[in-house]
Amino acid sequence: MRINRAMRVGIGAAALALAATLTAGCGGGDEGSVLDHAKDGKLTVGIKFDQPGLGLRNTDGTYSGFDVEVAKYVGDKLGVKPENITFKEAPSAQRETLLENGQVDLVVATYSITDKRKEKVDFAGPYYVAGQDLLVRADNTDITGPDSLAGKKVCSVKGSTPAQNIKDKYPQAQLQTYDTYSLCIEALRGGAMDAVTTDNVILAGYAAQSPGSYKLVNKPFTTEKYGIGIKKGETEARTKVNDAIEAMIADGSWKAALEKSFPGTGFEIPQPPTVDRY
Repeated sequence: MRINRAMRVGIGAAALALAATLTAGCGGGDEGSVLDHAKDGKLTVGIKFDQPGLGLRNTDGTYSGFDVEVAKYVGDKLGVKPENITFKEAPSAQRETLLENGQVDLVVATYSITDKRKEKVDFAGPYYVAGQDLLVRADNTDITGPDSLAGKKVCSVKGSTPAQNIKDKYPQAQLQTYDTYSLCIEALRGGAMDAVTTDNVILAGYAAQSPGSYKLVNKPFTTEKYGIGIKKGETEARTKVNDAIEAMIADGSWKAALEKSFPGTGFEIPQPPTVDRY
């Protein structure tokens, strides 16, 4: 059968439409909203997999940490049972993309609320206000805060905000940067470093892995507001997640989750934050 030009154009258009449909189905996530998924009884939540005490994928395949507890509580308030939450790894550099593409419904991953990030995603919270602090060996008595760092070897991660803060504000410290905080912790353990610095809750998580080995100085000197990331424009979902955060704080679950996540570290649980309903 001879195919004329009009038929070829029609067939080509149909093929392109089919290809686009297949690509959309295979690429990103579900187009439904957070609340649509919650009504179906399921949620996908982005967390960190490598931050003890906050978001950690355990060797048995389970997940633990304060961010995980927050995600489960919020999910429950949205009508989703903990066993029906799928946790997906959300590295720092990928959090906005995961939300924008619909690959996750929420991100609960030590996600600091900033004006720049709010251009791309919405935030509920904050559900925690962290501060940069110092972790030292348990027997250390010399380091009592950032003003006592003169001549001390302080470790942080290359290119991080905490490292830059030490460089700019406490130049008397001997700053050294490694690729990961785990390497900093090993250097602290071996005596090559006198202190490790980043957000206090992250440090508390590492301390919890080795009870009795380290202690937090508990003198935070910056402010980082952790929020729950939501796809831009999902206003109703953000309102409901904010409601859940406030309920978690009010009924004692927030404090209990922190106590569960950081036992024996000397971590002082702060006053709960005020949710910002911007």
